Amino acid sequence: MPPTHRQVAGHRFLQPLYDDDYYPDHVVDRGSAILVRLCERIEADRPSDLAALYALTWAATEEFNDLEAAFEAAGSEIETVAREAIADEFWFVASAYGFAEADAETLIATRAW
Repeated sequence: MPPTHRQVAGHRFLQPLYDDDYYPDHVVDRGSAILVRLCERIEADRPSDLAALYALTWAATEEFNDLEAAFEAAGSEIETVAREAIADEFWFVASAYGFAEADAETLIATRAW
């Protein structure tokens, strides 16, 4: 089921990457889908504390780690602009679901990019 949180439901994930021709839309679509699934998991599991939230964000970060190969195969990569855009989206998600005290780096601590 798609996210129902009002702030999240109307959000276009990874817009800066869609706006830059360096990032192929079909790969960015996969990244956006990772973030939507993260929101769905948060809504379904309703993490009660930061540790539970981090477990969910780390799993999503692992999915982005796996997506790096798809970026490279398409002649792109998760470099500075993409890293910042992805990190910003994780922070947006955490904040939207009431975890404004989450540490931005800890949200994506399992990243390999």
